[in-house]
Amino acid sequence: MSGAERSDRLAAGHTVTVEDIRELTGGATPHFGLQIRDRVTRLIAGLPPDHPARIEGERAIGRLEQIALEGQTEGHVQEYELPLPSLRLDPKHEA
Repeated sequence: MSGAERSDRLAAGHTVTVEDIRELTGGATPHFGLQIRDRVTRLIAGLPPDHPARIEGERAIGRLEQIALEGQTEGHVQEYELPLPSLRLDPKHEA
């Protein structure tokens, strides 16, 4: 995924909608959370503070930042899953 936005969303005369924001952020994963956040930021930059798409965009930005942070720093192991072994070398077996 690149940081580029669809050209039709950025075209002159296009009115950013709540649906644009939801379409862009709906399937966001931690891996792409910050890239999508940047795309939403560009989309809502020129909107007034009370515009529905800006309000939805700011809400989405908060959620994207949260999932990006949690996805990068926290490992969640379900009770039925076994944790993966560490990639660190055992000091006794270093080459």
